Amino acid sequence: MKFKVLFVSTVLLAFSVTQVMNAQQKKGEPWTIPAESKKMANPVAKDDATLKLGASSWAKNCASCHGKTGLGDGPKGRMTKTFPGDFSSAAFQAYTDGDIFYQTKVGRGEMPAYDKKIPDNEIWALVHHMRSFKK
Repeated sequence: MKFKVLFVSTVLLAFSVTQVMNAQQKKGEPWTIPAESKKMANPVAKDDATLKLGASSWAKNCASCHGKTGLGDGPKGRMTKTFPGDFSSAAFQAYTDGDIFYQTKVGRGEMPAYDKKIPDNEIWALVHHMRSFKK
């Protein structure tokens, strides 16, 4: 019984600390995205292979901060100074594909640039995957 109480207390404490940390995260500043990037259309077909690539790349490169379903609740994301963002939100989904591609490729602040880590076709597959988070 003592173990059960101790376990539940530990879980509640961890949850409380996480909530306090999340409450202290600031909202990211608006992105400045070049007009030519905003206009870019996704050149990668949205097919089963692309969606599989996007999901795989998300799990490997993005989920640790942005969470499995893009809610900004990944384990590393909970420790950042800036909230990683809710990709299911109307605000995020209002970005153009070019906006999302640019943000992923260039990065800023705590968001790393993936221009040298992920090939462009895979970033475009990630854009398709991020669209799947829409509410």
